[in-house]
Amino acid sequence: MKSSYERKKYIYSFVWISIAALCVLTVWFYIAFGGNVLYTAMSAGLIAVVMILLFIAGYRQIDNVYREVENISDKMITVMDDPDSVAEEEFRQGSVGILYTNFYKMVSFLRESREKELSEKIFLRDIISDISHQLKTPLASLNVFVDMLLDDKVTDPERRKQVLVEAQNQLSRMEWMVLSLLKLARIEAGAIEFQKQSWNLDVICSQAADGVRYLTDKRGQRVIIDCKGDMKLECDGDWLTEAILNLLKNASDYSEKDTEISLSVEQNDLFTRIYVRDHGIGIPENELPNIFKRFYRVNQEVNPNSVGIGLSLTKSIVEGMGGRITVKSVVHEYTCFEITFVHI
Repeated sequence: MKSSYERKKYIYSFVWISIAALCVLTVWFYIAFGGNVLYTAMSAGLIAVVMILLFIAGYRQIDNVYREVENISDKMITVMDDPDSVAEEEFRQGSVGILYTNFYKMVSFLRESREKELSEKIFLRDIISDISHQLKTPLASLNVFVDMLLDDKVTDPERRKQVLVEAQNQLSRMEWMVLSLLKLARIEAGAIEFQKQSWNLDVICSQAADGVRYLTDKRGQRVIIDCKGDMKLECDGDWLTEAILNLLKNASDYSEKDTEISLSVEQNDLFTRIYVRDHGIGIPENELPNIFKRFYRVNQEVNPNSVGIGLSLTKSIVEGMGGRITVKSVVHEYTCFEITFVHI
């Protein structure tokens, strides 16, 4: 997009200033040369030539600057249509170079904003799709149970109680899944700000173990905590407790009855590491890269009411607080999850 407004303004200003200056200098030369017309004319002509040369040089400089500005203006229009169509940054010097640098910073910001907006849309679409997909099965089961009860197809009291218990299980599963998905969505969307403060790790481990005691007691399992009472960590204790609780629940689901689950903490000047180890069925090596994906389950027969979102939520919580979670496992021997927080 080109405009001649500034160029015309420069020409008009230069011409009028030059005419006024030439007139003043001509009068001065005429007086200085004692009324000699020839010398006066020659001097005025020389000054006029110099002014013309200055005009040409100045006009070229100004024209070059405005060409650069017009070039950036055209690129701005291109960016508004397609941010990815702009080439790499052109490095220049001076004020024009600063303008180019700021322009390309703006382009980078627009690209990042566009990518972030796109990723948020994809994330929202996936979350909605996941929720709707996962709700289909329990809702269908509930419809069947309700129809059976309404049509009096189940007359045996024990059988009716069994149907109601199963319906309650499906409702509990739906409630837990929706709440977990909403937590996961809020964390991954950055809507939750973790409140970090100094927490006693022994308290966190005890709370997490108490949270799964109803499961471990029912299965005769024991959670062994190995954590010194003076160990502390800068974290959001409530969220870290939930992350460890999910790991303990997972360990309980995939362990045999009357087995031990160990929850231990290692701490030094460099890092704090939390281990959750069970002696259950283990995880095949080819499955390890997938276990933190939403709704991924290694063994569909273990705890059929599970929806496979606990590990994904745990990973989001840990990484949201600046930590890292890894897993090691040997089939039919053990599985060990490690949560690591590096001290900064």
